[in-house]
Amino acid sequence: MKDPRDIIIAPIVSEKSYALIETGVYTFNVHVDASKPEIHDAVEAIWGVKVVKVNTLNRAGKVQRTRGTNRPGRRPGTKRAIVTLAAGNEIPLFENN
Repeated sequence: MKDPRDIIIAPIVSEKSYALIETGVYTFNVHVDASKPEIHDAVEAIWGVKVVKVNTLNRAGKVQRTRGTNRPGRRPGTKRAIVTLAAGNEIPLFENN
């Protein structure tokens, strides 16, 4: 079994993801090869919450020009997971200590 912290890389920080947090939906940057059941189990293992649903989306990397030769290069693609939690569950992502 993979380590859960290798599957969940980082939370997504954007206005849209903050609006979803209030409804119990969290967005994470995940490993490209991670499957929905692996993401489900990783979130439950790390934070001890009940996950209802996991949606994923693959984002292609941007094409960028290189500086010296002007040839196209490509940034790596990423994968996002949109995780819906059961009512009453919450992940303490951005708390002040």
